[in-house]
Order: sequence, then C-alpha cells, then structure tokens
Amino acid sequence: MARLANYFVVVGYDLDNRVEGEGQGRILQRFPEKDWEDSPFPQGIELFCQPSGWQLVPERQAASFFVAVLTDINSERHYCACFTFWEGLDSPQLKKVDAGDADEADEEPAVVQHSKLFAPKSLVVVSRLDYTEAFRNCLGLIYTVHVDGLSTPLETVIGNLLTCVIPVAGGSQIDESPVCSLDKVPQSPACDWLLACLQRTITLGAGDRQVIQTPINDALPVSGSSVAQLFRQLGIVNVLYLFCAALTEHKILFLSSSYQRLTDACRGLLAIMFPLKYSFTYVPILPGKLLEVLSTPTPFIIGVNSFFRSETQELLDVIIADLDGGTVTIPECVHISLLPEPLLQQTQTALSMVLDPELEFSDQAFPPQSMNPSALKIQDKEIRAVFLWLFARLFQGYRWCLHIIRIHPEPVIRFHKAAFLGQRSLTEDDFLMKVLDGMAFAGFVSERGPPYRATDLFDDLVANQVERIRQEEACPHKVMNHVKELAEQLFKNENPYPAVAMHKVQRPSETSQSTDQSRTPFPVLDDVAVQLFIDHAVAKLKSSPPVVKAELKSMVPSGPPLGDIVDRNGNVMANSARRLEVVRNCITYIFDNKMLEAKKLMPAVLRALKGRTARVCLTQELNQHVLQNRAVLDDQQFDYIVRMMNCTLQDCSHMDEHGIAATLLPLVTAFCRKLGAGITQFAYSCVQEHMVWTTMQFWEAMFYSDVQNHIKALYMETDDGNQQSNSQDQQDGSGNRREISALELAAEQNRLWPTLSKEMQTERVQKEESTVFSQAIHYANRMSYLLLPLDTSKNRLLRSSGLGDVESVSNSYVTNSIAGSMAESYDTESGFEDAESSDVANSVVRFINRFVDKVCNESGVTNEHLKALHTMIPDIVQMHIETLDAVHRESKRLPPIQKPKLLRPTLLPGEELVMDGMRVHLIPDGRDEATGQMGGPPLLPAEGAIFLTTYRLIFKGTPSDALVGEQIVTRSFPIASLTKEKRISVTLTMDQFVQEGLQLRSCTFQLMKIAFDEEVASDLAESFRKHLHKLRFPQHVQGTFAFTVGQTGKLVLEPKTKDKNQSLKTLSKNLVKNAKRTISRQYVGRKKEVPATWENRSNFQSELDEDEISVSEEVDQSALTLSSTIRSSDRQTMSNVVERACCRDYQRLGLGTLSNSLTRSKNEPFRISTANRMYTVCRSYPGLLIIPQNIPDSTIHRICRCYRQNRFPVVCWRHSRTKAVLLRSAGLHAKGVVSFFKSPNAPTAVPSQADSTSLEQEKYLQAIISSMPSYSESTGRNTLSGFTSTHMNTSESSDKLRQPKIGDLMKQVLGNKEDVPGTFSRGALGQKAKVISLSQPKVSGKARNSPRGKWGSIRGSGRLSAYNPDIGTRLAGKESPQPNGGPNDPLFLRQQKAYLYIIGDKAQLKGGKQDSFQQWEVIPIEVCDVRQVKNSFKKLMKACVPSSQTTEPNMSFLRLLEDSEWMTLLHRVLQVSVLVVELLDTGSSVMVSLEDGWDVTTQVVSLVQLLSDPYYRTFDGFRLLVEKEWLSFGHRFSHRGAQTLGSQSSGFTPVFLQFLDCVHQIHLQFPMEFEFSQYYLKFLAYHYMSNRFRTFLLDSDYDRIELGVLYEEKSDRRNPQVCKSVWDYIDRLNKKAPVFYNYMYSPEDEEVLRPYTFISNLKVWDFYLEETLSDGPPYDWELRSRQESLAEETAEKADTGAPKSQRHIVWPCYDNLSKVMPDAITKLLQDLQNLEAELGQTSEKWKDTWDKIKTTQRTETKLESKPSFSSSLLMSSNLSHQRRSQGVCLQDSRVGSSIKLGLDCEASATSTPVAGRPSTSTLYSQFQSTESENRSFEGILYKRGALLKPWKPRWFVLDKTKHELRYYDSRQDKDCKGVIELSDVESVTVGTPTMGAPKNVEEKAFFDLKTSKRMYNLCAQESSNAQLWMDSIQSSLSDA
Repeated sequence: MARLANYFVVVGYDLDNRVEGEGQGRILQRFPEKDWEDSPFPQGIELFCQPSGWQLVPERQAASFFVAVLTDINSERHYCACFTFWEGLDSPQLKKVDAGDADEADEEPAVVQHSKLFAPKSLVVVSRLDYTEAFRNCLGLIYTVHVDGLSTPLETVIGNLLTCVIPVAGGSQIDESPVCSLDKVPQSPACDWLLACLQRTITLGAGDRQVIQTPINDALPVSGSSVAQLFRQLGIVNVLYLFCAALTEHKILFLSSSYQRLTDACRGLLAIMFPLKYSFTYVPILPGKLLEVLSTPTPFIIGVNSFFRSETQELLDVIIADLDGGTVTIPECVHISLLPEPLLQQTQTALSMVLDPELEFSDQAFPPQSMNPSALKIQDKEIRAVFLWLFARLFQGYRWCLHIIRIHPEPVIRFHKAAFLGQRSLTEDDFLMKVLDGMAFAGFVSERGPPYRATDLFDDLVANQVERIRQEEACPHKVMNHVKELAEQLFKNENPYPAVAMHKVQRPSETSQSTDQSRTPFPVLDDVAVQLFIDHAVAKLKSSPPVVKAELKSMVPSGPPLGDIVDRNGNVMANSARRLEVVRNCITYIFDNKMLEAKKLMPAVLRALKGRTARVCLTQELNQHVLQNRAVLDDQQFDYIVRMMNCTLQDCSHMDEHGIAATLLPLVTAFCRKLGAGITQFAYSCVQEHMVWTTMQFWEAMFYSDVQNHIKALYMETDDGNQQSNSQDQQDGSGNRREISALELAAEQNRLWPTLSKEMQTERVQKEESTVFSQAIHYANRMSYLLLPLDTSKNRLLRSSGLGDVESVSNSYVTNSIAGSMAESYDTESGFEDAESSDVANSVVRFINRFVDKVCNESGVTNEHLKALHTMIPDIVQMHIETLDAVHRESKRLPPIQKPKLLRPTLLPGEELVMDGMRVHLIPDGRDEATGQMGGPPLLPAEGAIFLTTYRLIFKGTPSDALVGEQIVTRSFPIASLTKEKRISVTLTMDQFVQEGLQLRSCTFQLMKIAFDEEVASDLAESFRKHLHKLRFPQHVQGTFAFTVGQTGKLVLEPKTKDKNQSLKTLSKNLVKNAKRTISRQYVGRKKEVPATWENRSNFQSELDEDEISVSEEVDQSALTLSSTIRSSDRQTMSNVVERACCRDYQRLGLGTLSNSLTRSKNEPFRISTANRMYTVCRSYPGLLIIPQNIPDSTIHRICRCYRQNRFPVVCWRHSRTKAVLLRSAGLHAKGVVSFFKSPNAPTAVPSQADSTSLEQEKYLQAIISSMPSYSESTGRNTLSGFTSTHMNTSESSDKLRQPKIGDLMKQVLGNKEDVPGTFSRGALGQKAKVISLSQPKVSGKARNSPRGKWGSIRGSGRLSAYNPDIGTRLAGKESPQPNGGPNDPLFLRQQKAYLYIIGDKAQLKGGKQDSFQQWEVIPIEVCDVRQVKNSFKKLMKACVPSSQTTEPNMSFLRLLEDSEWMTLLHRVLQVSVLVVELLDTGSSVMVSLEDGWDVTTQVVSLVQLLSDPYYRTFDGFRLLVEKEWLSFGHRFSHRGAQTLGSQSSGFTPVFLQFLDCVHQIHLQFPMEFEFSQYYLKFLAYHYMSNRFRTFLLDSDYDRIELGVLYEEKSDRRNPQVCKSVWDYIDRLNKKAPVFYNYMYSPEDEEVLRPYTFISNLKVWDFYLEETLSDGPPYDWELRSRQESLAEETAEKADTGAPKSQRHIVWPCYDNLSKVMPDAITKLLQDLQNLEAELGQTSEKWKDTWDKIKTTQRTETKLESKPSFSSSLLMSSNLSHQRRSQGVCLQDSRVGSSIKLGLDCEASATSTPVAGRPSTSTLYSQFQSTESENRSFEGILYKRGALLKPWKPRWFVLDKTKHELRYYDSRQDKDCKGVIELSDVESVTVGTPTMGAPKNVEEKAFFDLKTSKRMYNLCAQESSNAQLWMDSIQSSLSDA
C-alpha cells in the first residue's frame, strides 16, 4: 500500500523578497510539516510551480495544471502536481510592491502603471505515484471548495487527501480498508466512501467520488495516451531517432509551450524504452533559473518551455525535439546509431500500420469501409507493443549469455556481451554495442538476471514467443496481430476494471469563474485540524495488521538457445563440409606423424581457418588429442599445431565473440614438447602475440564462465542421486534429454534457500566463495603464461600499448616455434611504456592484480582471501619467469625450422653486394599473371631473400605453393630507378602476420612488395632502408654505379684521387672559373633591364647603354683569354671536339667542315663556329655550332641573351633535297619576344643597344632564310615556286598537290575550328572540310582588296588570342593579297609561304605583332611542361603495375591508362613532329623554339630528323642522333632522372623515355624502315634509367668535361669487362648475336615517314607491361649468359637415366619468350653457328651470313619472271608500300587546348581536288595494287551534284577494261565514290556553264554525259582537256 499524496503545499508570490527585480515564490503552508521517514520533502518546489519565473500580471489568467517530476538523491522520482490560479492584490500589498519597485521603475514601468495586479498561487500535491488525472481532480476540487464556498471545510478535504492509501499494484481487494477519520466526515456519505475505497474508489468528503485504477503489474510503465501523443506530435522517424538516441546515451531536450505536454512526451519516451529503464538525468520540466543544467556532460532527457528557445541554440551536442513544430534537430557533431536492418525497416512498417492503417489501402479501388485508427488510449498500447516486440527481437536469447557466479547469499550475475554479439552475428553493429555497454542495460541485467523472481510480460515474450516472432517477422499482418494481442495485455494492465465509472467531481461554477471582485484570497488553513487527520490515520495503520502481498516468484524461462536461432538463419554455415574435412584430415596426419601429407594440406587448412566453423572444428579436433590435460608432441608436430593455433587466433577480435580463444586457452597449456632434461615448452609461449590476451574483458568473461561451471558442478554433486537424475532427465519439447542449465540450477537453489538451516546456508556460502578463490589463483597462473614473453630479459612485452589497452595492437606473430628464440628479433624499444618501470614482470603483476581486484570484488571474495591473492601473484609470475628462462635457453639450441635455402643471385662484373640476403616473402601486387588467377601456376607469393648490390635490388626465391616449388622466381630492378618506397604491414596467408614490409616501386615498371621474415630484426630492415636510400641518391653523380663500378669497398669516388688526364683537368677548372665569372656578370647586366611596355622602351635605353656594352666587351675578353689557353695548353681537346657526333653529322649533311686551321670556305651558306668552344656562350650547348656563314661570332654573344639559358637558334639538320634547315633554340626571354615582333622600320627616339640586339636577331634569322636555295632562286619573291619536288606525279605541279596538307596539319596543331560553312566531303574519314574554289588569273579590284577571310581564332583552352590571321591564311592556302599590292597569282601556282616557321610556346608569344615584310612566321603551340610528363608517368606506372588488386570499374587498366594521359602526350609530340616534317619537306625551314630548349624541343627535333632522314634509322645514325641532340645539346639527364641527392626533390621526369616511346610507335607503323628492333629501344629505355652506363648521366658536355668523362667513354683497357658507354656495349653484343637487329629492315631511299598520330593508332608499349620472373629483366646480357652456363652445368650433373621430355611449358610472366621461343631466323642462325662449332669450323659472324643470304635472295627474285609473294617476303617492301605513300591522316580537334594535338581528320578539300590519302583499309592490302593497269585515262573533272548541290572536283578514271567511268574524291583515294557504266551512256555533247559552275573556266571546257538514267554535267580545267575527255569516252563507246 502507498499514500496517494505525501505532502500538500500552498506556494504563493513572495512580496517581501524580490531578487534583482525578479519575483520569487515561497511556501506559505505545507502539510504535514514534519517529513515522512520513507520520503523526505523535496527541496525547490517553488521553482517548479512557475518554471518560467514568478511574475505579477495585469489581468487574471485561467487556472492551469501540470505535473513536474523531481528526482531525489536516491534516484526516486517525486511527482509534483501543480494547480496554479491567480489572485488580485489589495492596495496595502500593492504599496509594498511599489515601494520595492521604486528604484526599478525605469526597468519595469508596467508594474507601477496598473491599479490592479494579480499574483500566482499554486496548490501542490507531492506524491511517489504518478496519477495525473486523480491529482487534477483532487486539486480542482479543493479550488472549487474555496471558490464556490462549499460547506465542506478545506481542512477536511486536504486531510482526507493526505490520508488516502491505495495499493501500488493490483493485489487482494479485502485488505484495502480505508484509513480515514470518519468522525469529521458527514455520516451519510461515509458508507459510500467505505465502499468506494474497497473498489479503489476515493472521495475527499466534498460530495465527490473517483475511481483510481492501479495497474495489475507495477513493473510495466503506465503511459495513458502519452506515447500516441508523442508520435502524433513528432512522427515515426523522429521518435525512432529519439528512441535510439536515448538508448545510446545522447542528450535529448524537448521544447513546447505547454508544460503538461513536456511531461507527457518525456513519460512517453520512457514508456517505449521498456524493459530498459532510463537512469540518467530526467527533468520533464526544467525551470528557467536552472537552464545551466543543460551544459552538463552527462546524458539527459529534459523538457524546457519554448520561451527559452533562444538560450538552447548554442548547445552543440544536444538533440532538440520541438513538440509544437514537430521537428527533431540533430547537431552535426552528434552521430546517432540506428537500429540494425532489417529491424529498423520492420519497426517502421509496424508503426505506420498502427498510426496510419489507411495507408495500406489508400491505392485500392474499393478500400474497406472502416479503417480508422484505434482510439488514442488503445493506439498508445499498440505502439508500445511494437517496441516490446522490437526488444524481444533485439534481446532474444540474452539469458543464455548470463554467467551466474554466485548463487548464495544473493545471486551475482554477469552478462557475456562478446558471446551474445558473436552468436547474433552483430559484432559490427554500432547500435547494439552501445546499448549493451550502456547503463540502462546494466540495470536490465541486474534486475532481470536473477533466475528466481516474479516475471512479467517481457519475460514471457522473450522466452516463449521468440519462435513465433521469428516465423512472423516477414509478414506485417501477422506481426500486427501479435502486436494487438500484446497491446490488449498492456491495456488490461493499466485498466483492470474498465466497467467501474463512478466519477463525480465538482467543477467551479461559471459565475465564480467570471466574477473577479467577489473573490477572497485562499485562506490560511488550520494546521492542527489537518494534522489530526494525519495522526489518526497513522495510529490506525499501526494498529491494523501489516498488508503482506504474496509475490508470485517463479523460475524465469530462458527461451531457445541462441545457437539454434542463428543456425536456422543459415549465417553460420559459411564453411563447406569439404573445408572442415581438410582441417580434420590435416590434424589426423599431424598426430599420425604423416608430416609430408600434412605439409601438402597446410596451405588449404590455413585458408579454411578464415571461416568460423573451421576454427571451431579445429578446437574440437585438438581437444580429442589431449589426455589428462597434457599432450606431448615432437618438434615438427608442435610447430604445425602452433601455426594452426596462430592462424586461428589471428582473425579473432579482441572481444573473442565466437569463443575461439576461450576454447583454445586450455589447449595452449596442454600441448607441449620436451626440450631437454625436465624442460618442457608449452604452446602458449608461441601464441602470445594476439591482442585478445591483453583484453581485460576477455579474461573476465573466461573467468566467470569457468566459475559458473564449477559452481554448477558443486551443486550437482551435493544433490542426492534421485534429484540429480530427475533434474538431468528433464525433457524439452522435442523429447531430447538436455542437461540442466546453470540458471535453472540457481533458480532451484534460490527456491530452497529459505528452507535451509543457518549452518547449511553458511556452508554453501563458504563453498562458493572458496570455489571463486581457487579459480582466481588458477587464472593468475594462466594470465602469467600468456602475458610473459619467452625471453623476459628483454624489456619487451606483447606490444607497445599498456596491457588492456585494446585499441592499438601490433600485427606480428611469433611462429618459429622450433627456433623459439624469436625474442631477439623483436624491436627492443617497444614494451610497456610505463612511467614507473618498464620491467616486464612488474607490468604483468599489475595487470593480474587489476583483474583479481575486479573479479573478486564482484563475486564477493573475502578480504583475507584477496590479500592472500595479492601476495601470491608476484611469486607466481617470478616462478614462471624462472621456468621460461630455462625453456628459452634450451629452445635456442634447437635446430631452426627447415626453411627454403637462400639462393644467391648472379652478379654483373663489377657489381658487389652491399647487404647480404635477408629472408623475405615476395607478396603479389595488382598484376594477376603471377598469382595464377589468369591460369597457370601461382608463382607468387614466393619465399626467398632480398639482396642489395651496388647496382640492383634483387629478390630471388621459390614460390610458396608446393606445386610450383621447383621454379625459381627472380624480380629485380636497378636501384637508380627506385621512385617510391613505403612501409606496409602484410598478412601472409601461409603463416601469420609478418612484422613489417616494404613496397618499392621502380620506373622500370617493376614493383616489389616484400614482407620481412620474422628472423629479420627490425633494425636490420631499417638499415636496409637507409642503405637503399643512400645508394639511390648519392651525394654526387660520381657516386652512381656507372662511376663506382669495379671500385671495391668504396661506394663514392674519393675526390682527391690523382687524375690521369691532368691537362684536361686544368683546362676544365680554368674553363669553369672563367665561364662562371662571365655568366654571373651577364646575369647582373640583365637583371637591371626590365622594359615594361612597347612605347616607353626608348626611355630606358640611355641608362642601360653603358652596362650592356661593358658586358659584351667582357665576354669578348674572356673568350679571348680562354681561347688562348686552349691553344697553349691542350690541342688534343679540340681534335676530340671535332670527333664528337655533332661534327661527324654536320660533315655528312654538308653543313660545314672544320679544316686544320679552323677556317671556313666562303661559298658554303653555313659554317661551324667555335664561339662556344669554351662553353662561354651557352654552357649547355656543344662546343661547335652551325651558324649562317655571314654571322660573326661576336653577334652570337649578343643574340644569345634574348633566349632562355642562352640557347640561341642553331642549325641541327638540313634537308638533302629542299635544303631547308631545322633549327633549335630555347624560348625567348620576355624582352626578346617584344623586340622580336617589333617592326624593323618602326620609328624610335634614340637608337639603342636593345634595338641593336633585336636587329641583330632579325639579321640572324634573315641570314638563315638567305641561305636557303629556294630564297635565292625566287628572285626575292616570297613564294615557294622556286623549288618543286621532282618525285611527285607529273600531271600537275607537285607543289599545288602538297600544300594543302600542311595547312590542315597546321590547323590541327593550332587546334583551330573553321568558322566558314562548308559541305561534308565524303572523305576517307568523313569529317567536315572546307571547299575553296580555284581562282581566276585575273581578279577584279574589288576582289583584290577584299578582307583576307576569317582564319578562325586560334583557340587554345577555349581562349581567344590575338595572333596574326595571316599565318593561317598562308598556311591553309587561302587567297591573301600580296604585300606589294600586286595582283594575286593563281592559287595553284603562286602559293604565298614563309621561308622560316618558328614553332614557339604559345604562353610566351602573347601580344606579338607580325610584320608583313618579314619572311618568317610564328606558329604558337601549347607544349606539355615537364610537370605534366612527371605526373602522367606516375599515373602510367600505377596503371601498368598496380600495387593491389581491385574490382572497381573505374580502377581498370584502360581507365587508369586514359587518366594518366600518357598516350595524349605522345600524340601531341608526334603531331608537332609530323607538322615540322611536312614543312621541311615543302621547302620551308623550321625553328623549334620551345621551353628551355632541352626537353620538348629535343624530342621534336630528334623525331623530325628520324622521320625525314633514313640514316637516323640505322644503328649508327640513331646513336649519332641521340649523342648529338640529347647528349651534346644538353638534355638534363641527371636532373630529370633525379640521380643525386640534390635533384631528389625534382622527381623523375622521363622525357627521353617519352621520346623512345614515340620512336616505338613509329617503328610499329613502319617495321621495315628501321635497322634496329623493338628490343633495342627497350634496352635503351631500361639502361637510360639504370645508371649502369655513364652515357645517360650528367646534364651537358660541359659537365662531362668537368668530370673528365667526355672523351674516355671508349671502354677501359684495364678492365675490358666493364663498359662505360652503352653504345660500346650494344656494338659488342651486336657483333655476337642478332638481338638488336630487325630482320624486316628493307629501307627505301630518301623515304620520309608520316605516321598516324591519333590516340587510336598508338599502342601501349609492351616494355611497360612485360616481366620475366625466371631471371629478372632481360637487359643485362652478362647475367643471361652466366645463368645459361649455370643451368647447363646443373643439367649435366642431373641424373641422365630418366628420359627427358622435349615439351616445355611457357608461362607468359615467367619465361623470357624471345629466349624460349626465338623467331625462325634467329633460331636458324643459332643452329648454323652450333653446327659450325660441332664441325670444328670457325663460325663466321651472323651479320655476314645474313648479308649473304640477302644478296642471294635478291638475285633470285630478279631472275624470276613474276615475283611470288612467298619468295620475296623477307626482302620486298610490298608489305609497307601502301603505308609509305599515305602521308598523314588527320583528325578534327574539336576539343581542346591550343596544341591539344588531336588532329583534324582528313580535311582534304582545302584548296585542291587532288589532295587526299588512301583510307586505312588499304593497310590490309598486302600486294601492290593492279588498278593502275586498268586506268586508261584519268584526271580532274568538276562534276555537278544532283539537284541543288554544288559542283565538286572529282578524280575521274576511265577504265576501258571494265568498261566504266569511275570517280573518286581525290587521286590517292581508293574508295570509289561512283561509277558510270559506259554501256548506259547515250551521248557525249558539249555543255554550257550553269549556275554555281566553277569560275575562271572557259565555256568550251563544259560537256554533258547523258546516260539512260540521268544527265551528268562535267567540266574540265580547260577546253583542250575537255576535248580529250570527250574523245576518249567516245572511243571507248565505239570500242565496245
């Protein structure tokens, strides 16, 4: 029984005490005045009566009612029902207020102005029971009695209220007699009142009556309709968010303007959390004065009036639910974990079916008639039923995870969280993890854990209806039925007697509410009278017998075990039976000592152990082999068992949710092996490296589980036999016998407990306590086993974090169980970093002490026992350490495990080991070939060793897979090519975690992922990294392998060694000194001149004059001194210079010769200048340069300043036929650009030095132009008519056929879009092309002055730029007026063209102004800078050699290749090169002037020469090209290759590799034009990056002279093995074997190559993709020959008895295909040599043999009458004949940046009908076309199209053989556009010009061809031509 009301309080406005202008409330009266003992009076009630503050108001307000909830210090809730009404203040009271407010009048004028004010007064009932409606009625009655002046005294009503006693929950109805004083109550209602009390009816003696329904079970919350209200206010999703937030302990704040709604919302939220109880701050109504409570750090549920909304805005971690607005605001920093799916979805569905049943039928044509939602009270219970159903699903099976660790005197129960999550497969679920860790769940376990107690609805649901819930969960309607059943039970609990409705409560009359004046204030009550009531009731209560409510205790049912649930869901059965069989077989083999069988199965077993069932199976199998807690094994068995245990534990999380570690724990202390006399090593010493052992929760769960088993055993024994048999033979529903569970046993014991005698009770308590104590000792031992490492001398424990910090744990596992001495290899630094001491023993003792304290306190161990444990633990640890020392000593003596023997790599001559082999595992990367996934054997992972030599990094080993174990895997790359090294941690499938690993990426397209074996100490691995870094980035280039090769002991060359070429050294020192001085002065001079704009240039000049002149004088002086030095000191250097590649090539090209006296012959247009012989003009240029004949050396000194890096234009190649020259230079300086474009005749104020420089620059360019024969022949006219190509067709001037091609090319290179509307010509690629008609010889004046036509804006990156449109018009072959105003020549004959084109960087040439008199033009293009190349190359490497496998579609090879843009860059470079080739071929000279002149310039210039000059496509020529353009002209190999420490930051930029790739692309398209093979290019590419040779080191000839290496590249006489130059090496190899030779080489004289440059025509170079795992990269030939000889030796030693198979399986990524399967010719040549060797003849060189065969072949071919394809396959050029004549195919660059080099496709109709190329289809034509035989007559005719179509030029062919007239788009076109059958021709007549006919054509040139189908209007270029055509057609007709 409980009092309905504990206290009645009257609270009023405090007129005397106002704080800071704010009103206060004060308690006027309270009853009783003394506190009850069982519930003290709550403090601060007056704050809660007016939560928004006490204020006086000018108008009376309506009475209000709400219930506030206060929580006391014991977490008990007090319900304060506040009834507030407003009373007027009389005048004396008002005066008091006025006086108090006089000084505050300014602030609160409202108080002073009103004559009448009203103050609030509150009647408060304080109760421990929550009966809102009853309180509302009672307080309303008291107010009514006061207002209406009823006869009943207020004291009586209040006295009755305070003495009313009601049952807490539905108990017996007999004992509930009313404890009320009847003497003061009128007699007539007394009997009624008595009756009402029996019916839970109360009356307060004022003629009222009301029924209070007490719930049947008070464990279930009473919610009224608050839950339904909450859902209506906020909606389903919002409430679910709040629900999850409350369960996961977030802060929740409700806002509303209604206090009662705040209370209801909070009550509703708590109700749906049942069976969990909220245990944090709970304040449904928070007074404004206490708002600072909101910043508390703990979770809460609080309600606040919306009035204070603004003050809640800055709360950053509070979820705010606005009940009035229906919103829930979740701050950004708060993450609410939601229910796991599918629960969330199912809950939402169920809730929407309850709240909105119409939704389901809203789309039906005939919806059911009555689909209204239930009444609010019923709906409320239905919603709560949904949440009950939800919790039953969340917590199903929780009782199976309860550990009972004490039964007497009180049950002590712990929840095994890990097992629960593991069995539910919800370990990853954030929500459930947080709920189980929360306070609410801890309360749930302590409340519902005990096995013998009263049960409620939830216990029944979670135990008995799990099966039903599981079957119905997928069907919402069945779920709803279940929910309705539960709702009915909940409703019945709250309203047990719905029939009783005897409510009778008076309300105030309308008149009393309306009249203000008549009211008297609430009177002061007579406290004596009220107290009498209370005293009387207390006395009566004492005299009556106590009410004993018999609690129905019973055993709590557990429900079905969790395992069954999950099994039926099928989540567990992930492992197939086959895998489990493998595990079982392997264990059987191990224990049967069949080690070979076990070894074969081992990899499969370790893979299977990834699955949970296999791990469980392993523990079960191992258990069977343990006898009396011991299993002694031999060494190898022990090792296998330990490996399997490690693998099993490796995937266990620190929680051990599946109990794998728990089941292994007894096993690791059982399996052991004998090491020596009396020394045994147990398995635990080898499985310590797992995080689970350092997790306190794991040990606690293990301990409690064991204690439970022991206590269960204790009671099983004590029960006598028959009891035991009864209990054990309990049958479950299925009829299976099952063992009694610990909880059932405990429930039985709890039931019997009161019946036992005191002695029995004490005995049982002591037995349990000692059981726990003995287990604690046992666990102290177990923990020391697993926490103390084998070698305790090292200050290292399991991991660097302190024990029990489960977060950070290393991944290295000890597995070398036989060696046992692995502790040496651990990093000694990592241990317990503990402030007090890092001693292992101490930290273990502390950890065990913490554990013991916790578990013993929880399980009630006595203090004496606890003290004993604390003294015992250090001894246990110490004893164990002593045992381990002996084991450690013995284990070191064991022979180590047999690991694969380390294979030694073969080294090059001069290559030495820096670090000997370290055992590592080579892990597979993202390439599939080697792992066996694409078929073939799994070569990786492999086990072997990594070797670091002075030249390479080499891995050599054998595959881990036993099936491929006999193969040898080698992967290596030169150290110099290492681009990135990063640490990784690697899991090996075979064994376990490996300590650490490295990922090393090389720019030779190789990747090594290695994991160090456990025997490699981490300091050794670190030292390996340091050595690697030192070798990769030496201090100086002399530290690279090319320089140190053969020098033993020293990695870096000592600088003080005596130099053998002393004179050269002196020269270079002298040279450097002077050059530095000069250059620095030049820079000083240049710094000052910063001319800003064009106009004011002259203003600067006066001050600059002297400076510039002085500089130039100095330069001359220094040049003189140096030249005199050179003459006197070292003549030989000069002859060396002459020998260099440049000079040899210049002489071949006829660009000048060097006679002995260095004089020059005057008739040559060019001469070799020695101005730079001391490298003073330009340090990065060669010593000898080609410049125009008439330019003196002094001019060069001045010109060079205009260019970056002083790299002024020099000639590097001359076209043998057109005599056009190719020049190269760097880009111009900013100053140079302006002066360069300035008109020479522009007026200048003062003739200045700067002008003179730019004049000289122009003179220089003019001199180059004058040197061209075409210029002198054209008699000053700026045309190209002077030179016509002779080898073109003769029907027209070749010029007019060739020109348009260049215009098109140019447009594509510039990325121009034509704006002139054109038609679609049906060209080979059908792109939009422009038609320009032929021009007449005589042009009207109007036409002559017409604008030049729109040449489009040269668009680059979408920007318009202001270049002179004339460039394009000239190039595109459009009409443009002559500068001298003369008439235009016919377009065919006089094509205006520049003599010199300058290809410049677009970014630099902005704002230039072209002058029409100059004979050069600038083509601005956008170049790719080196940063682009660098980034692109990085991406290319990642695409070709990915570091890990991925299935993402956007990470596929082709996608990554596209993203790298490497092919786009190749396309750009090739495109510009093809343009330059075309320009040179048509007779214009070209100057390539890009960036600094040493990257893109070099690429373009080299490619142009390669395409134009067949000599460079031979061995000698290519070498010469590279030496001249790349080495002499100073490409920065060292800098771009990041070869030294200094250039490390700049990164690897493979400009030369890009060039080689371009050559490879050309080689693919013209395989018969190159003497060298593709392998030659790969060889150069590899050694360009390898630093094996000195060829590609250093940045210029100057650097090479300085180091004294320029002229010593001829290999050392002393050490002939070591080649310093890659060229010498190639020569030697080439003499021995035809590796570099291209057998298809069959060049044509003077052939110019024009490759296709579309991206679609480019192929990925296989150099980037191929690898040879058998013996590493195939580019170091000494290694190959050594390996072959070794292989032969081993083959000879091998047993010869067995028959040898002729078959050899070739694996693409393993074997070197060219070696294993050589091509036919190589094979024949080899066989020939072998045969000659066998016959004892001296074998002749392969080249001689090959040449002989070739000559005989040629003669045979000539003798044969008809060449057959088979005989001439090798030599004839049929294969590529079509390809050669094709020229360039172009594509439209609609996209793109200014060079965006995406070529326009076939813009053939630019100015002539003839231009065009054969389509790509002809590439497939293997034979020469025979069409020429059938061409009786051919030429250009204009043909009029069909109706309304224009005239078009077509190439007509009259074919008498086939009797047809065909026409094509152009002459070269192979695709016929149309055929006119001559048999259909009726007549050929002279025609007349029609509309749109070509202009400038005579009338007689028109003729018509009438066929039976249509009339063809044709037109020739002249009348004679037309006549010829008509005659030919007529004759054909007559022939027919």
